[in-house]
Amino acid sequence: MKKVSDIKIIYTPKIKHSKLPEIFSAHEAHLLFRKSWDIGKLYLVEQFKAMYLNSNGKVLGIYEISSGGLTYTQVDTRLIFLGAIKCCATSIILAHNHPSGNREPSDSDLRITRRLKEAGRLLEINIWDHLIITPEGYTSMRVSKIIR
Repeated sequence: MKKVSDIKIIYTPKIKHSKLPEIFSAHEAHLLFRKSWDIGKLYLVEQFKAMYLNSNGKVLGIYEISSGGLTYTQVDTRLIFLGAIKCCATSIILAHNHPSGNREPSDSDLRITRRLKEAGRLLEINIWDHLIITPEGYTSMRVSKIIR
């Protein structure tokens, strides 16, 4: 008989739930993302990250999905939701940077966000916001009512 690999799904938080930061606004999410960003890459290459939250709005962690070129980075839907499922997140805040300094979402940014919101609906994981971060500030697609 042929052998198959065991698959184990384990999540071991390193911080007590009572000590996890809470997110109440896009601004708070922006500040937490900025702390996790390599400032040299903020100005150089596009990166895409996901912040995972539990049902109480506490941050379970931030995961770098991809790091790409000057104007584009690959976004894999499966990787985003793999992280969410593994840490039992109920919502996600997405963020990527624009090294150009342009805070407006591109057509590609809007398509990706719609695709991720639809995938989240199927998995019952809410995409709470998508931030575009630049060296001088950020745009929240939720606050700007680009996404709902």
